[in-house]
Formats: sequence, C-alpha cells, structure tokens
Amino acid sequence: MMKKDNTIISDVQAPVVELKHVEKYYGAMHALKDINLSVKKGEVVVLIGPSGSGKSTLCRTINRLENIKSGEILIEGEKLPDGGKELAALRAEIGMVFQSFNLFAHKTILDNVMMGPVEVLHRSKTEVEKEAMELLKRVGVDSQAHKMPSQLSGGQQQRAAIARSLAMHPKVMLFDEPTSALDPEMIQEVLDVMIELANEGMTMIVVTHEMNFARRVANRVVFMADGAIVEENTPDEFFTSPKTERAKEFLESIKGHM
Repeated sequence: MMKKDNTIISDVQAPVVELKHVEKYYGAMHALKDINLSVKKGEVVVLIGPSGSGKSTLCRTINRLENIKSGEILIEGEKLPDGGKELAALRAEIGMVFQSFNLFAHKTILDNVMMGPVEVLHRSKTEVEKEAMELLKRVGVDSQAHKMPSQLSGGQQQRAAIARSLAMHPKVMLFDEPTSALDPEMIQEVLDVMIELANEGMTMIVVTHEMNFARRVANRVVFMADGAIVEENTPDEFFTSPKTERAKEFLESIKGHM
C-alpha cells in the first residue's frame, strides 16, 4: 500500500488499531453493527457518512470513551482493558482531538500541553516545557503559549489541542470532526496541521465532513451508514466509482460541497 509520498505501508506488520465484530447499543438503538476495521502503522483512515451513521461512536470506542456490547478492540495486538490503571496507560498512547477542543479553560495553552506528560507520564517539567514549546511552534501557536484558551480563536484552540495530544507521543491520533465547530476561514489552518502529520507518517483515524481532505490525505475511505461499514476503498476508487447504492446516494447528496 502506498502513502501520498509514495512510501510503502507494510502489509505484514500488526495493525496499530483493530476492531473485531464490535457491537454497540444505546438502549434499543443498535449504534454499531458488526464493525471490523484494521488500521496499520502510518495509515490515514477517514470515516465518512451521513449524520447518525456511527462514525463518532466508532472513533470514541477506540479509547473506550464509549463502551461496547461485544467484540474486541486491540491496540498493537493488545486488547483494550475494561478500566483501571491498564486502561489509563493505554489511553495515554491514543491521542484524541474533539470538535469542541476540550482545553482546560483555567490553564494557559502551554500548561494544557504540559499537563499530560508531567502528571500522567511523570516527566520533568523543564524537559516537557521545552518540548511543549516546540510542539506549539510546530502547529503555529507558540506566540499564544501564555494565553488562556478563551483568548484564542477556535482554529488556534484546535491546533493547541493537537499539540496537547502530540505531547503524549501517541501511537495513533483520533480526530472526531475536528473542524466542524470552526468558522470556514479557520478550517484550513487546522487541516494543514493534520496534512503535515499525515505526511510525517502519523497513524490517524479521522471522522470528517471535509471531502477534499479525505481525497487528498486518506489511504483509505471508510463509508458508514446506519451503524455499519457499508464500503471501504482508496479515495480515488470511492469517490469516482462507489460500489454500493448507499454510497452513490450519499455522494450525490453532497455533490455541491465537494
């Protein structure tokens, strides 16, 4: 399999993330139906589909923000623990970026980025601060390091949230509609950071409505509807030759936004 820069993703290595026959219910509602998905190291998988199709729920099960009814979720071949210190340790290796930023409002941007490595990984503050500033520079908000989240634009806050996740040196980054709460002019600045991460080989699972991002960056597009994976393919194949009627209907419905 080729990445966008033509580097090869090995087909023999163990997946970073694997879901096997995952089922999820909200009361009587069947939210995830027999989900089977495997994501290799360095792969960018984009989840798309209509609202309510289960994309965000699937994303949130990977670090057990949502519990599953049955099936298995594995991170580098290790089953996701049910709770306790084991789950906390594994969660520390899974970066998560939400649509609502989720920065701590009472802490500076720099403190937000430093918090995980210092309090969870017990690294020295001096070492962490240097790295945190480098990460904030990498996402273009180092000049905002000593400000509070409320003093930043939405795009700046989301880029800071990405830096916060990167500070934990995650094995995989999960993005749950990271641009949906942003004004149109701020969307591209966040997508640019994500594109750079993808080009650097970060393993990423992205829930998004940004079809141009999916076309440009994804190794694989996974189309969901009604809680199930309906179709998955390369971006070129999916967007030009969808195989299922449901995917064709979806692409027709968003044609004006692509």
